[in-house]
Amino acid sequence: MDARRSAGPMPSHIEAMVRASVSRRSVLRGASLSALSVAGAGLFAACGTPSATQSADTCSSEDLSATEKALNFSNWPAYIDQKRVQRGGEKVTILPTLQKFQDRTGITVTYTTDVNDNSEFFEKVRNQLGACEPVDRDLFVLTDWMAARMIDLGWLQQLDHANLPNVEQSLSASLRSPDWDPDRDYSVPWQSGLTGIAYNADLTGEVRSFEELLSRGDLKGQVTLLTEMRDTMLFMLLATGADPADFTDDEWGVALERLQQAVDDGQIRAFNGNNYLQDLVNGNVAACEAWSGDVIITQYSNPNIKFVVPEEGLALWSDNMLVPNKATHKTNAEQLMNFYYDPEMAATLAAWVNYICPVEGAREAMEEIDPSLVDNPLIFPDEEMLSKAYDFMALDETTARQYEDDFAQVTGG
Repeated sequence: MDARRSAGPMPSHIEAMVRASVSRRSVLRGASLSALSVAGAGLFAACGTPSATQSADTCSSEDLSATEKALNFSNWPAYIDQKRVQRGGEKVTILPTLQKFQDRTGITVTYTTDVNDNSEFFEKVRNQLGACEPVDRDLFVLTDWMAARMIDLGWLQQLDHANLPNVEQSLSASLRSPDWDPDRDYSVPWQSGLTGIAYNADLTGEVRSFEELLSRGDLKGQVTLLTEMRDTMLFMLLATGADPADFTDDEWGVALERLQQAVDDGQIRAFNGNNYLQDLVNGNVAACEAWSGDVIITQYSNPNIKFVVPEEGLALWSDNMLVPNKATHKTNAEQLMNFYYDPEMAATLAAWVNYICPVEGAREAMEEIDPSLVDNPLIFPDEEMLSKAYDFMALDETTARQYEDDFAQVTGG
């Protein structure tokens, strides 16, 4: 599906990203809006000791929101609307919707962009959360699979739905009941996205399926897949006839062997993380596995980069707002969650980040904010597209480590 936006001037924040050849994941891992440095950490898959499980009984938290109008919020870089304004003779960056939240509620938000990778962030907080100690954050944003892991470990506080009327009313139906948090007791989606196929129409004809990526002769050596195990293996499971939301170890083995075959045949040029779109735009590869929001940004400067819904289906994922144990401003965090589920605020945020908006009613609000986005299926997908989307099965800690190791053996990671 070609999701190219209608012609018009390129917004300044998009122009800056395009000039820097920035993809969503490279932005979310390498850039930063804060002055805080990010401490290095080992990969979660390489962690040698199990993490300590907690529960509401073993790890209680005290909420001081009634007397302390403060909130410490950790998010990924470049994942909130920004604006450059003139102040005191110099240009500074402000976060407009977050400023509105502070003005309306009187809550002072310390906003930090120190979530650069799910596994890296896990390593930052695992010792404290495993020991029922505070991590100096009231709210952070992590992807589905890591959110599921933290719920399983008992590291998150249960949300009070009475404080979330906008979420109760406006959360997209497709996101209301994930297997790992069926009643959304611990998580509220911040943004969602799709993983599919992108190809360079200057170099090749339409690529319709993941199987074509793995086997088409004219693409041999001109394909990249993602270094994210769950993204790539979801499609490998689909391509070998398994359900990525419910599969066995044997089915995992078959899918892994199919990936190994594609590598051995020379079909796959590389497994890329930060730079996969640069290779596509520069002509180093003809087709690749891709994230939807990256393609939207890239199409501003190169409309011949196309996004395709693979015949096998799509991967649908969310990055979720979570309140950790020992956070002392849970109610303040719930106020922020509720604020961003106001359709106008949600549409403003979506217009900047260019990912799927999880809020019903935001599409109508987008008519005033950016009409060119209203019919973009990669921001407001229809039911037909969503019916083709799959989640990756939640894994326990031991299985996750084994699968990550299996994947690394094939990809050289």
